[in-house]
Amino acid sequence: MKLKATFLDEISHDIPHQNWGEKEWDADFAHMKAIGIEMLVLIRCGYKRWQTFPSEVLSTTEKCYPPPVDLVEMFLSLSDKYGMQFYFGLYDSGRYWVDANFWTNGNYEREVAVNMELIKEVWTKYGHYKSFSGWYLSQECSRNNGKVIEMFAKLGKYCKQVSNELPVLISPYIDGKKNHSELAADKQVDGPITTETHEREWNEIFAGIKGAVDIVAFQDGHVDYDELVDFLKINKRLCDKHGLQCWTNSETFDRDMPIKFLPIKWEKLKLKLELASQAGIENAITFEFSHFMSPQSMYVSAGHLYNRYKEYIAP
Repeated sequence: MKLKATFLDEISHDIPHQNWGEKEWDADFAHMKAIGIEMLVLIRCGYKRWQTFPSEVLSTTEKCYPPPVDLVEMFLSLSDKYGMQFYFGLYDSGRYWVDANFWTNGNYEREVAVNMELIKEVWTKYGHYKSFSGWYLSQECSRNNGKVIEMFAKLGKYCKQVSNELPVLISPYIDGKKNHSELAADKQVDGPITTETHEREWNEIFAGIKGAVDIVAFQDGHVDYDELVDFLKINKRLCDKHGLQCWTNSETFDRDMPIKFLPIKWEKLKLKLELASQAGIENAITFEFSHFMSPQSMYVSAGHLYNRYKEYIAP
């Protein structure tokens, strides 16, 4: 089981920013290529008032701050240079589609409207790049709450319409024990989700987003290791049923530590990859290489994780 792809976290709203320029990013793309990563996913092009490229839509409608560098153009140019696929992540307002407890609220229409204008702008501006290979819907969810189905269906179908059917990726999370240990004080909801409820709700979601989403990569960090394989098998079975590609998002940061967030222990990453393989999943993306696995990360242990992974995949 190998990592085929990684997210690129450019906004870094809950992890430290590394303040890289093009030289550092170029080196990082080379490191990724060296271990077989061939697909890059911008996790979001903007969050609240921060943005990764000078978007007229976001600057006007959301009053986003002007960025010093066009990171999207940089990432696409580097993707072209290294022969990698690039998936563009949409804008996450952080307010229109969620309330304080991370449930989708009734204003999802605003989230969709802003992103539809953004999608048109992005495709006009960057669609000519050879590496522009797909889209990522950056609004993360775990349950069939609110208008999740409607939001994903509208955004995914519009991405495809604009770009001549380029594939669309989502990366939901499982509402497991670790999610509740982090948020229980705020959410005031029932306990961790059961496998039965998870299967029922995602069967409903997948049925509702048919034709709008192509790849589903569930995050693997919110449940205990001894129950992960059961959820992974459900995810694979449901994706097969609904004609979706089933990936795993094998997180390279550690949710078990008291500090958010540090590079994961190699033993844990290896275990998660092996469990995904056991569940019949063939492809893995990670969140995320540059902070938690790169030899030039601000965390020294990330470089050691890179070395252990290279040994793992060596013939």
